[in-house]
Amino acid sequence: MHYSLLVRCLAEFIGTAVMVALGNGSVANVELKGTKGFHGGWVLIGFGYGIGVMIPAMMFATVSGAQINPAMTLALAATGNFPWSEVLPYIIAQLLGAIVGQLLIVLAYKPYYDETTNPESILGTFATIDAANSWVNGFINEFIGTFLLVLGALCITADKVDSRADFIGLGFLVMCLVVSFGGPTGPALNPARDLGPRLLHAIWPFKFKGSSQFNYSWVPVMAPIVGAVAAAVLYQGVF
Repeated sequence: MHYSLLVRCLAEFIGTAVMVALGNGSVANVELKGTKGFHGGWVLIGFGYGIGVMIPAMMFATVSGAQINPAMTLALAATGNFPWSEVLPYIIAQLLGAIVGQLLIVLAYKPYYDETTNPESILGTFATIDAANSWVNGFINEFIGTFLLVLGALCITADKVDSRADFIGLGFLVMCLVVSFGGPTGPALNPARDLGPRLLHAIWPFKFKGSSQFNYSWVPVMAPIVGAVAAAVLYQGVF
């Protein structure tokens, strides 16, 4: 069935909101003081983000493709597999979905945001931060992570045999990328997942609010786009 652009954008909006809510929700559960999962560890976050990507993929892959990532949308367009005329509507839907997904986390975890005194722990539940305070290190890690994500996603979903198995594999891929490459930056692997929540952080009146670190924000936007396009070009050129 072919869905209208409006319905597909709605699917991208909801799918991105679900991904951010589940993914960053796991970060909030680990980072915010007083939660049941406080200091639960990085594996818990990896699991949350892996499942957080798998669920909306299962929900909306047959509707919009469940791209839920501007880097993936741009990579598909750059290789002729998605119309450029629909890129901007998709990206707007993804960005707004990321903001709404993050808003759900803020509302659900409000008492624990009020208890948390470390501004970077609060920001970490919204957006990425390079642990080495290095744009170069952050760019390299986001590039590698997104390159592997997009290349893996394209290869995993190419056979068209059993989409449910594909989505499970995709979830494990994201989980592994967060666990393996998440130490330096977070990671974002997705411009909307970082920029949308970062914008919300900038305007929300937290008790112990710190900087939104917009001086770094271009890295988790540009590096995933470059990594995704490189992976899509490689996949199309070789396979």
